[in-house]
Order: sequence, then structure tokens, then C-alpha cells
Amino acid sequence: MEKERIIFHCDLNSFYASVELLSYPHLKDLPVAVCGDPESRHGIILAKNEAAKAFGVKTAETIWQARRKCPDLYLLPAHHDKYRYYSKLSREIFERYTDLVEPFGIDESWLDVTHTIHLFGGDPAALADRLREDMKRELGLTCSVGVSFNKVFAKLGSDYKKPDATTVIRREDVPSMVWPLPVTDLLFVGRASAAILEKHRITTIGHLANTPKENLVALLGKHGAQLHDYATGAEHSPVRPAGTEPPPKSVGNGSTFPRNLRGEEEIRAGVQILAERVAARLRRYEMKCTTLQVALRSPEFKTVSRQKKTEAPTNVSRELIRTAMELIENCWSWSAPVRAITITAQGLLPEDQAGDQMDLFAPQASARREKQEKLERTMDQIRARYGRDMIRFASRETDTAREIAGERPRKNKEEEP
Repeated sequence: MEKERIIFHCDLNSFYASVELLSYPHLKDLPVAVCGDPESRHGIILAKNEAAKAFGVKTAETIWQARRKCPDLYLLPAHHDKYRYYSKLSREIFERYTDLVEPFGIDESWLDVTHTIHLFGGDPAALADRLREDMKRELGLTCSVGVSFNKVFAKLGSDYKKPDATTVIRREDVPSMVWPLPVTDLLFVGRASAAILEKHRITTIGHLANTPKENLVALLGKHGAQLHDYATGAEHSPVRPAGTEPPPKSVGNGSTFPRNLRGEEEIRAGVQILAERVAARLRRYEMKCTTLQVALRSPEFKTVSRQKKTEAPTNVSRELIRTAMELIENCWSWSAPVRAITITAQGLLPEDQAGDQMDLFAPQASARREKQEKLERTMDQIRARYGRDMIRFASRETDTAREIAGERPRKNKEEEP
């Protein structure tokens, strides 16, 4: 019989805020938020500490909204180089206990200690507590650790009790601990999936587990089968250390649109849809591109393809849109209809290497790029938890893109503000 796995999920608590507070210990017990632009009333909240959470301060809301809830909120600027540094240090601590450490974002990691637990006393909960103490003593950071027999329930465990806690979910605990939880607590149940499930009265993880898999496939396709495995505990994917899979050589997205695109506005809207997807995938892979290729296809199936270097290594959608539109302007007539577009990011570099190639003679452009990247990363986090429709850029191009994608009818001109 195969040995039951022992998987940890370690989540550094209020990571951005906790790292910033290392420099401001006197603010530790006061409400603090990290934001992109503390001088702007229109900046957004990137992270907050537990004291700010108690006032209802939320990630991605504007500073003025947060201060309406908490007038005494202290605002600190973000320093992403610090977060990468402390993320690296935390993973070095994890690697003392196992060589199987899989990062899940900058502040979360899975650990498989199945084959090393005997070296540390054999008690998973005690080892998790020891790891938390190491983190607190050496880095001044706290983390919550979920302990279970697979990655999905280990992640549920780290979310179960925060901050600075260990939660063990054994196989026999699943019906009593896991199944009563809201279905939205399950990994990769986004807002769109949750809305479909709710229509069919599937509102808890238990409801999901006890729904026939074929019914979920009918509702959600392959994703339904995956969620059923997650809810029942059948998920068994391995913990994969960073770097064990070869990085992609290119990242692309293409689409044949429901109708031909005509004119600069509609073509730009089509480019926006694809560029946002490509940029999000680059950030997920922790890569940046140095070259962008655009291919356009006419209704007669004639294809034109062009590529060019980006101004600097990037994974920001707005820069991809700008570069793509420059390419299109030089090879396509705005009056010619477009049946399909493909955008491909090439010349990929790991993020930690891409920084070395920034344009030292354009510091303002670099600062704008970094600010936009921070914003888009925050949007990634919100969309991953609540669904893609939860947050969007507000613009005429975004409205046109939604109409092209078939998400809603376009307003008539007289209806536009």
C-alpha cells in the first residue's frame, strides 16, 4: 500500500505589509496598508495588515475608500525588490526540511515532507510549528501552515486559521472540516464557476463532492471534473520544485472573432483581449518578453505576420498593446476587415534576469512600467480568487473588447456618456 503523503502549504501572512513593517516596528499594532501611490487619492490598496483588515480594508479598493473605513490608516509605499528578497529567504528555510518545494506566487509554497518527516521527529503538526517558529525568529514574519494528504486540502488548511497557525486536515477530517465550507473556498473556484454552481444549489464543498462528476462536466466541462476531484480529495498532483519544468520559449494567444473587426477602435479592442491574456500568462510563468509578434488574418484567409523588439523586457498588457498596434499600423489598413489575430510574446527572460536589461537612460519609463506591473499583478490576484469579470480597466476600448467577445451588447452612441 502506498504511503499517505504529507503535504504542507505555507502562506506568509499579510506578506507585503509584514515586510514593510519590519522597517516600522512602531506601527505593528496599528492599521497599515501598502499602496502603489500613497500621495494619490486614487491609488489602490495592494496589501494590508490584520489591524487594517479589522476595519474592513480590502485589497484593490482605492485609498479614499479605505480611509473612509479607517481614517487613521497608515499608508506605506510598495518595494517589490524587498518582497522578492524575503520570498527567497523563506524558501531557503523551507528547503531545510525537504527538497520538494513548489512556489505558488511570491508568498505561498507547497512542501512535500513525506520522505523527510522521519528526520524531524515524525509529527507533521510539530514540524509545521517548528517551521513557523523558524520563520518568525529568523525573518520576523509569520506564516500559516496547512497540513494534509494533498495540495488542495493543504491550501485549505493554511486558509482555515490565520494568522500564524497550523491546521491539520486528515482524510477522516474531510466530511466534518472541509465539506461544510463555502464552495468558493476551494482552489480555482472563481466567481464565474461559483455563479453557475449556485444556480444548481451547489454552495458548499460537500455539495460539490456529492454531485455526480458527469453532472459537473455538463455544467463546467473539464474544469467540473477537476473541481470534483478537488472536493472529494482525489487530487494527487505532485509538488514540483521551481525549475523542474522547462520554461516556455514563447507565450501566445489567438482568436477568430465572432464577427470581422473593422476600424482602429475594434482592432485595438481585439488586440486588448489577447494582450491581457498573454501578459497574465507571462506573469504567471514569472517571465518577461523582449519581442512581440502579431499575425492578422483576413476573411479571405490571407495572413500577415510582423514582429519587433519591445522597448524593454515586459509582461505589462498596455505595453504589449502599444507594440502590437505599432506593428499593425505599419502592415494593415484600418479599413480592411480582420477575421483573426494572434499575439505571441517571444525572447522570454526570467523576471529576475529581465531587470538587468532595463533602460538606464529612461528611468521615468521604467518607473511607469513597474507601477503598471504592480497594478496588473494585483488584478491577477483578484481575478484568480473572484473571477475575470471582477475587475477591469475602465475605458472605451475595454467596453468595445467586451462587446467583441460577446459579453454584452454595445451601447449606441447616444447612450454613451
